[in-house]
Amino acid sequence: MRLIADFIFLVLFVIFLVGWLLAWAAFHVAGGGVHLLLVLAVIWLVIHFVRGRRTV
Repeated sequence: MRLIADFIFLVLFVIFLVGWLLAWAAFHVAGGGVHLLLVLAVIWLVIHFVRGRRTV
């Protein structure tokens, strides 16, 4: 179950990051929404590393 959760966090990070890059490239003047995606991607990445791999 832990492996699935790690994978989901990485997938969400990649989705948000790619979304941010595409929105930034397509709508350079889109404003706060583009930066919100970047912030969400970074938050997901930080959560992934903070949770780390714990032994049971």
